[in-house]
This record gives sequence, structure tokens and C-alpha cells, in this order.
Amino acid sequence: MRICLVASSRFPIREPFAGGLEAMTHTMARGLAARGHEVTLFAGPGSDGSLPVRLRELDTFEPSSEALADRFAPGPAWLAEHHAYLGLMLDLARSGPDDYDLIHNNSLHHLPIAMSPAVDVPMVTTLHTPPLPFLESALALEATASSFVAVSEWTSRSWRHVVPSTVIHNGLDLAAWPVGQGGGPVVWSGRLVPEKGAHDAIEACRLAGLPLVLVGPRQDPRYFREVIEPQLGDGVTYADHLHQRHLARLIGSASAAVVTPLWDEPYGLVAAEALACGTPVAGYARGGLTEVVDPDVGVLVTPGDTAALADAIHRASRLDRRAVRAYAEATCSADAMLDGYLAIYDEVCRRDDAA
Repeated sequence: MRICLVASSRFPIREPFAGGLEAMTHTMARGLAARGHEVTLFAGPGSDGSLPVRLRELDTFEPSSEALADRFAPGPAWLAEHHAYLGLMLDLARSGPDDYDLIHNNSLHHLPIAMSPAVDVPMVTTLHTPPLPFLESALALEATASSFVAVSEWTSRSWRHVVPSTVIHNGLDLAAWPVGQGGGPVVWSGRLVPEKGAHDAIEACRLAGLPLVLVGPRQDPRYFREVIEPQLGDGVTYADHLHQRHLARLIGSASAAVVTPLWDEPYGLVAAEALACGTPVAGYARGGLTEVVDPDVGVLVTPGDTAALADAIHRASRLDRRAVRAYAEATCSADAMLDGYLAIYDEVCRRDDAA
């Protein structure tokens, strides 16, 4: 198939990944190409040019000072994202079925949905987040413009009042996440922003009397400076934002991975990465994380209860690492994810041909 894969314009699709959406898109692009499909990836500037795909960077835009003088103007970041997807959809409307058999929309933006009637190619959209207002608005007008996939049953339920969706869990290239020996400091990985709750991980590990390594991008510099940095030391270290190979080595060496969402996590890719490395998970039972972490491979507790989380870390670290890896192989492989999407692609294209 000739597949147009639309990514986020906000962050490049390259290591070290900004988040789970970018990592999943990279895995999709590589996996589809490996199966013989012709993939064009539309992504933010600076994306991975070594991928075996045709890479097209989304257009950038800097509004004039005159335009920004409008006191009602949205910020430059909002305008840049709007321009990127407006340009993409206009290009797709001009090219149509001569260039692509299907569009897989992996973005969080409303314009691919709103403008899809102008494109003579069927679309599949992955829902990576809880409902977003601009996307709900587009769907109120064009609810049949795409077929929808949700990254978890929880995410599917949260969108059900707007659109139905098929659940396909995110997957990992398991060969890139080998089983480690464990036994080392507890690890927390992810975006360092308030809703990911790294500060709760620090408190829980201090209560548990265990060292902790934090790793991930400082996407909220103020949060890192005012909340996280003052707590570094005394067994808590920050290992920066790591490329996948180094991240896998660190996670594989950990006795447990702690996952502390203070929002309803749509999926929880960091938990899947830990399980692939044989590292049990201790975390909060929120959102899609309850679908990723089974009681045999981790311990989930009431969100916000750091004392219970401290106990969960000790309990999780005693679980069988071989069983943890086996569970990951059965539930979160890239091959299973690709099989699911290709079945959806086939169904959507056949339906489009029949119409």
C-alpha cells in the first residue's frame, strides 16, 4: 500500500523521543516499511532522515509582527501548528488517490479531520489522548470523515460520546528492549511535567528507602526548576533525556519502574517499555495504565497514595522478571500493533472502493 503517515508537527519524530506519540509513530513508520509498504511520513522539522520512508517535513510559518499585533491573535506555536496542517491538507487535496491509498492520521490536530472531505483518500485516525475541544468540534461536523482507532479501551470509552473506535494497543520493537538483570535503582521515565507526577515518585522512593533515577525531557522547565531540581540528591538523580538504547539499558538494570500519572493516562508506553525489559512496574491505577499492567507483572495503587506506592515498589521488585518479559511479548509487540492496523487499513480501503 501507499500510506501517508501524518505525525505531530510539534516535535520531530526522532530519538530521543518527546513522548509516546512520537515513539509509536516512529515504530509504525519503520514497521510498515519493513513489511513492504510505501510510506510517506509527514512530520515536524528535524525528524529522523534514516527511516526507510519518504520523509516530508511539515511547513513552518512565522507570522509577521503586524499580524501578531492583533491582541486577539493566538500564540506563535498555535499558528505554526495550524499552518503546518493547513498546508498538508491542501497538498493532499491536490494530490489525492494518484499518490496515496490511505492516510493514517497520528496527529492531535483538528484540521486533518475537518478538511478530510476535500481529500479523495480514506483516512484512519488514532486517538492518542482524551477528548480535545477543537477535535470534538471538527467531529461534530465530520464524524464520518475517518475511521478511528484508540490506543486503549479507556481512551475508546472516553471518546464514545463522539465517535466509535477500535482498540489497538501501542506496540514496541521488542528486540530493541532486551531483558536486563535488574537489581539497580528504581527508575522513572517520561516527560517531566506536573501531570506525570515525578515528584510523587521521589516521595514514594524516599518512603521506601530506595534510590531513584529520573529520565526524560524537561518539557516544563519551571516545574523541573522549582519542584524536581530541589529534591535531587540524597539517592535521587536525574539522568537527562536518553536515546532509546541507553534508556533500555537503564530500565533493564532497574529493580522496578515507577509510573505516576496524575491524569488519566491514555495508554502508558513507559510501562510497556519497562515490561519489555523484564522490569516490573509500580504505579497509579489511572486510565489506560490498568490495561498495560497486569497484577502478575506490576502493582498498581490508588492515585496519589505515595505510602501505598512505596509498598508497591517493594512488592513489584520481587516479581519474576522472565514472566514480566513473557507478558510483554504476549501483549505489546510492534508486530501485533501492525497486524491490527493493517487489518483496519484493508477494511477501510475495501469500504472506500465499494462506495
